Amino acid sequence: MSKLSYPQSKTVEQFDQYHGVKVADPYRWLEDPDSAESQAWIEAQNRVTFGFLGGIEIRESIKNRLTELWNYEKYSSPFRRGDRYFFFKNDGLQNQSILYTQPSLEAEPRILLDPNKLSEDGTIALSGLAISEDAKRMAYGLSASGSDWQEWKVRDIESGEDLEDHLRWVKFSSAEWTHDGQGFFYARFDEPSESTKLEDTNLFSKSFTITASAHRKARYADLRSPRP
Repeated sequence: MSKLSYPQSKTVEQFDQYHGVKVADPYRWLEDPDSAESQAWIEAQNRVTFGFLGGIEIRESIKNRLTELWNYEKYSSPFRRGDRYFFFKNDGLQNQSILYTQPSLEAEPRILLDPNKLSEDGTIALSGLAISEDAKRMAYGLSASGSDWQEWKVRDIESGEDLEDHLRWVKFSSAEWTHDGQGFFYARFDEPSESTKLEDTNLFSKSFTITASAHRKARYADLRSPRP
């Protein structure tokens, strides 16, 4: 096997002072993944990587065997809310398991949410779930492209239709329904700058409550004092 020839990674004269200690950071330029230099470096690295992987003769047979081994039905543990049962099922090779519900153990399950249909390229994932105690409504969080940012929506379980509620800029938060099922608690951050939303440090998370309704828009209330 020939020796791999890796692309040259340039270094820069970049130093920072931390508590009186001088620290070199010669690859600081790579911290901007969208720059022309970073993009060229990534493409060069990928050519080396995939060029090597593409030359492995048994790679396709390994892929086929793994696909065969993973292609079987998978179920999560079922759980109950109110008078309904819920569970996740994967037919075999689906990227995300589908959420099913049924009114009794003898009833035919129906699909409540199929995360595989949330986007054409499969980059939106179900990242949070909360079902009210009376099993009438479900709050669910979505994450795009592996981001920690979440958008939360509310679905009427009987009809399978989403309500008007649409929460944004939620991160590191679950949802907890009130006992009467009229709303839930969650935490979110202030809306960040569009250009730096994936880079900014997130500070001052605030707690909110939302009143979910099929007939009116969501109502929010800040449960903490505003930040100074």
